[in-house]
Amino acid sequence: MNNEKTMAKKRLTLFILIAFTTAWAVFLLGPLCGISYGSNISLAMIAAAMFTPSLANVLTRIITKEGFQQFYLRPRFKGQIKTYLLIYFGPTVLLFFSGLLYFLIFPHQFDPALTALQALAATGSTATGLSVSTLLLISVLQVILIGPVINIIPTLGEELGWRGYLLPKLRLFLSDRGALFITGVIWGLWHLPVIVMGHNYGTDYFGYPYLGILAMIVFCVSLGIIEGYTFLKMKSVVPAAMIHSLVNAGAAFPIYFVKGSYNPVLGPAITGLIGGLPFMICAALFFYKIGKNKKPLSLSENQERE
Repeated sequence: MNNEKTMAKKRLTLFILIAFTTAWAVFLLGPLCGISYGSNISLAMIAAAMFTPSLANVLTRIITKEGFQQFYLRPRFKGQIKTYLLIYFGPTVLLFFSGLLYFLIFPHQFDPALTALQALAATGSTATGLSVSTLLLISVLQVILIGPVINIIPTLGEELGWRGYLLPKLRLFLSDRGALFITGVIWGLWHLPVIVMGHNYGTDYFGYPYLGILAMIVFCVSLGIIEGYTFLKMKSVVPAAMIHSLVNAGAAFPIYFVKGSYNPVLGPAITGLIGGLPFMICAALFFYKIGKNKKPLSLSENQERE
C-alpha cells in the first residue's frame, strides 16, 4: 500500500510538472516572439495549450508505465440519456441567468440598444446586412444548440487531464471535497500567464493582475466542482468537456448587453466574481451534497476498465 501511495505521488507530481511546463512554454512563446495577445496567432497558441493537460496525462502514463486503464474517455450514454440532456441544456440556463442576475445588481450598466453588439457587427464581414436583433438571435441559438459541442475537442484536451487524471489521483489522498477544491485551484493557477497577458479580464483594472488571478481561481474552483461532480457521477470526462465547451462558447455573452466602463473582475462575463455567482451557488450545492455522502463517490483505481 505504501509503495502504491508513493508511486501515485510521483505520478501526480510528474503530471502537474508536465502540464504546467508545456502549457506555460506555449503561453509565453507569444510574448517572447513579440506576438500581441488577442491576435489570431496568440488565440491559436492558447487553443493549442488546451491539449497540454491531456499530453501530461499520456506522458505520465508512459513514463511511469501506468498503462491506459481508467482513461475515462468513454461517454457512457447507456441509461444516462436524461442526465446528458440535463448536462446539455442545464448549464446554458445557468449561463443566461448569470447575465440576468448581473444586470439586476448593476442595472445602470444594461444597454438595451446593444451598442457593443452593433460595434462587433460593424467589424465583422460575415455579419454584413444582418440586423443587431438577428445577430443576437443567432448568438443565442448557437449557445443553446451547439454550445456544449462546438468546443468539445479542445475542452476534452483539458478535461482528460484535470478531471480524467488529476482529480482521481488527488482522491487517493484527499476527501472528495478536498480533491475537487485543489483540482480547481491548480486549474486556475495553470492559467496564470495568460491572465497576466489580459485573458478574460484585460489589463486595465484595479489590482491588476492579482485580482484577475484570484477571480480566475475562484471561477475554476466553482466550475471545476460542477464538472468534477458530473465526472465522479458518470465516470467519464465527456460530460465535463461538454460543460466546459458551453462555458467557452458563451462566457462572454453578457458583454453584448453592457454599456460604458465596467470592472471585468466583477463581470458581466461569468468569469467575474459577480457574473459567475449562479455557477458559484451551483458549485456550493454540489460541494455540500458531496460532503453529505457517507462514502466517497465510487471511482476507485481498480473499478474502471476502459
